[in-house]
Amino acid sequence: MTFQELNISEPILKALSNKQYKTPTPIQEQAISVVLNGKDLLGIAQTGTGKTAAFAIPIIQQLDKPMLTNRKREIRALILTPTRELAIQIDECFTDYAKFTGLRNTVIFGGVNQRPQVDELKKGTDILIATPGRLLDLISQQYIKLDHIKHFVLDEADRMLDMGFIHDIKRLLPLLPKQRQTLCFSATMPVAIATLSKTILNQPVRVEVAPASSVVDTIDQRLYLVEKINKGDLLFSVLKQDEKKSVLVFSRTKHGADKIVRILNKKGIHCEAIHGNKTQGARQRALSNFKAGKTRVIIATDIAARGIDISNLEMVINYDLPDVAETYVHRIGRTGRAGNNGTALTFCSPEESMMIRDIQKLTGKKLQPVSISA
Repeated sequence: MTFQELNISEPILKALSNKQYKTPTPIQEQAISVVLNGKDLLGIAQTGTGKTAAFAIPIIQQLDKPMLTNRKREIRALILTPTRELAIQIDECFTDYAKFTGLRNTVIFGGVNQRPQVDELKKGTDILIATPGRLLDLISQQYIKLDHIKHFVLDEADRMLDMGFIHDIKRLLPLLPKQRQTLCFSATMPVAIATLSKTILNQPVRVEVAPASSVVDTIDQRLYLVEKINKGDLLFSVLKQDEKKSVLVFSRTKHGADKIVRILNKKGIHCEAIHGNKTQGARQRALSNFKAGKTRVIIATDIAARGIDISNLEMVINYDLPDVAETYVHRIGRTGRAGNNGTALTFCSPEESMMIRDIQKLTGKKLQPVSISA
């Protein structure tokens, strides 16, 4: 199937051809027509499946109607997302896809001075991408009104739950018009998200792609059994063997991420960390350096890593195992995208061995330990 066959409008097709997007991903194939038909949607999809385009393209197309001259711009689409990095990434996608339309999009997030964001909002915008805290702040200060919302997207709903935003979402919902199209996307479907989706969606179409067990099949997974105290030396050894590869290293904690950076920098491997204690500027610089290839190793916590979307990421290393098996699948799914080869290494200390069993049960794939001397 092509984008033309999905009845995408000419201005958006032109933008897509400029970005050399030729064929829709499975979730785009399924979701775009549903959204263009005005139906609510429940999308089960992980980061990296193309879900941003799956909602951005049809929303832009529905909003890009002949406008009355001198019409005051009102916020007609709201995309709510859990992290600053993801908000920026989604905003960039809307800018790309709406390039040849008359639409404006604006992004707001916390952790930075609100004044520039308020100045942008005062110019008027059609599409607002926001994190929950800053959105509620600016609503309370009367800089934002949601009376004209036609499309509401709740993105990464499970991560919203993990980060404690469920109460913010419940505060927000009564402020939205009852007559609207709502799209909810989540990588997993815990009970709380299933319950929430029933309250915000009206007879939704369910679209599900890339089940957890199949995502990992195309990735070369290797398991290293190692004492916790020796993980730093093992990481250095692995990075020295593959000196040209771009590598994303996962740490379970912010403190742990900083410690890994100190270990590697001391040994002469330049790397940077991104996590919630870093300023927005520092996180953006680290991400930009990584995407541009100036830094080949980046250390991240799970929440901060949601903003990393790199098509040719060659290796993921689980320095620490995650708290739940599903997170392992999200982590390693960041490599091996778009037909590229990907490698995922997992460092498992004795106290983490139970999690390996959970991961193997979820993925249906046995992780064979690699000899460290090999």
